[in-house]
Amino acid sequence: MKAGMPEDKDPNVSMIELQEQFIQHMERGGRKIRTLALIATVAGAYFAVNYFLQLVVLPYGLGITTQTVDLVDPGLVALGALSLAVSLLWLYAGVRDLMFGRRLARQIREIRDLQAHAAKEYGLDR
Repeated sequence: MKAGMPEDKDPNVSMIELQEQFIQHMERGGRKIRTLALIATVAGAYFAVNYFLQLVVLPYGLGITTQTVDLVDPGLVALGALSLAVSLLWLYAGVRDLMFGRRLARQIREIRDLQAHAAKEYGLDR
């Protein structure tokens, strides 16, 4: 800090405060991403299993071809296959978001560790 300059006007202090605010913002965003990714992963897995059961297990594994509707009707099979594909894409996006959220959390921890080390090294730890 420059001599005679109040601490709150020091550009170095302002930069540190901005970096802290940015990291806090990233932490909040990371938590939101992980929560949304978990929800998307659970929903995607549910729909994928549901459509897999309807398209493969019931008609071909258990031999149930009719209930209230014909499970091997080409239109319904096509719709079910499309729904399965969309569900698998949703599942893929959720898993990718989870992996991104974990990487982000790890990187933030590393930054926090570096901050703590620097604060200790320069005698700024509280």
